[in-house]
Amino acid sequence: MSKPYIFTSYAHKDEELKTEMDKYLKVLKRSGKIDTWNDRALMAGQEWNKEIMDELAKANIILLLISIDFIDSDFIWDKELAEAMKRHEAGTAFVVPIILRKCPWTSQPYAKLQALPRNAQPITEFADRDGAFTEVAKGIERLVDHMLAK
Repeated sequence: MSKPYIFTSYAHKDEELKTEMDKYLKVLKRSGKIDTWNDRALMAGQEWNKEIMDELAKANIILLLISIDFIDSDFIWDKELAEAMKRHEAGTAFVVPIILRKCPWTSQPYAKLQALPRNAQPITEFADRDGAFTEVAKGIERLVDHMLAK
């Protein structure tokens, strides 16, 4: 298997938390284990909707950065989440909810999936946010190692 390709789905209001999490994934990128993509890689002149859906279709790990703003986004709900869950059901991608902020997410379609950090504690509620992001990164690395071992 080639290295896993990770797509990150998030609400732009959570940009700061996404950027922080990206730093923790950089260890896996530098070790050559993963490639990543999120919509901040879009370039001027690209058709953003098409590009997002093309990148999502290539991903074999899809990270959902869960917050009330994520839940509130119609684009995420109608496009990204619908495709991610379809890919999960088909067994063509692992979908990983990452709980950023406290919100009513347990009735959502992804609630059946194992979330990070452990016990689905929101990252913003950790006294040590570095510890929370490290735990998320280790969980993703375990998934990547599992995929590479197959």
